[in-house]
Amino acid sequence: MSVTAAKGFTAAGIAAGIKQNGNPDLALVVNTGPRRAAAGVFTSNRVKAAPVVWSQQVLADGELTAVVLNSGGANACTGPQGFQDTHATAEKVAEVLSAQGTDVGAGEVAVASTGLIGLLLPMDKLLPGVEKAAAELSEHGGEKAAIAIKTTDTVHKTSVVTKDGPAGGWTVGGMAKGAGMLAPGLATMLVVLTTDADVDAEGLDSALRGATRVTFDRVDSDGCMSTNDTVLLLASGASGVTPEQDAFAEAVRAVCDDLARQLIGDAEGASKDIRIEVVNAATEDDAVEVGRSIARNNLLKCAIHGEDPNWGRVLSAIGTTAAAFEPDALNVAINGVWVCRNGSVGEDRDLVDMRYREVTITADLAAGTESAVIWANDLTADYVHENSAYSS
Repeated sequence: MSVTAAKGFTAAGIAAGIKQNGNPDLALVVNTGPRRAAAGVFTSNRVKAAPVVWSQQVLADGELTAVVLNSGGANACTGPQGFQDTHATAEKVAEVLSAQGTDVGAGEVAVASTGLIGLLLPMDKLLPGVEKAAAELSEHGGEKAAIAIKTTDTVHKTSVVTKDGPAGGWTVGGMAKGAGMLAPGLATMLVVLTTDADVDAEGLDSALRGATRVTFDRVDSDGCMSTNDTVLLLASGASGVTPEQDAFAEAVRAVCDDLARQLIGDAEGASKDIRIEVVNAATEDDAVEVGRSIARNNLLKCAIHGEDPNWGRVLSAIGTTAAAFEPDALNVAINGVWVCRNGSVGEDRDLVDMRYREVTITADLAAGTESAVIWANDLTADYVHENSAYSS
């Protein structure tokens, strides 16, 4: 049930007419309380969409009652009118929810948008869509909400973790969209996470940033950072249980990790999921830098698509970084076969079996004890076609 798996939340997903194909394109998630704590992380792109600017502002006090999300238009690079449209959307959500008996102002409504950059949203369709979505809010509406935020996604993405404890059970649920422009920048797509645990805004922020750092921030599909990246975590407190912070943070991380893997698995045109593990680095930052360089090497991504264990392209990617290593001490394994030893030829590359969807690249820097994992995917003709023949 995605974002409605946790108690204290309702959701809806409808077709408002924003997309010309008539597919669902507007989602609404509402926190019915009793707590309305929230936290968020956003793109670090200096070009930020109006909804990102708005949501960063309304999250300043650590509280949210609702999130409204649309697909079919990013409302990015749309000038003052784009921000006015975002404000009007939040006002409309507050108006319809207040009419239903939920006391809420526009400053308690986050807004998120995804789609083509540089076009104003059709407000004559979006605002009536808010009314329609509010009328369909349900404790069982999480899946429809997840479907409504898809763009080039082929499947909707949801995840749930439930924990039991001496004081009772609690849940973290979430939904995500994203199949392109996936590159680290605090967040990598649109995500709404919910929990019925009784956690304050500070606890939410700590858990979310810790989880994002090792999940969404380590997904790198195509090296392109969106203007709209938004990850929100809302707490209703409806379970009445306040878990230990470490246990709560681990549950949030597990949901984020699951969603991040689903994003890579649905990346535009991809035929391979690539797990890049950098080991024995001097620092974690070195490991991440090296992993990210490998993930963004287009020659390597093409080789992986062709099931060619071209370890030379891994070494060339490592060599572009500032990480600590000695070239003649580097080791590389592809699917467990150490094809490069001490910066030179290792085991027979014909031993590498690359028939399956997941490919693992292990880069041993032989410079320390730190490690990191980056997820990427191959570069295919389908990716080029999708991003040249279709505006998303």
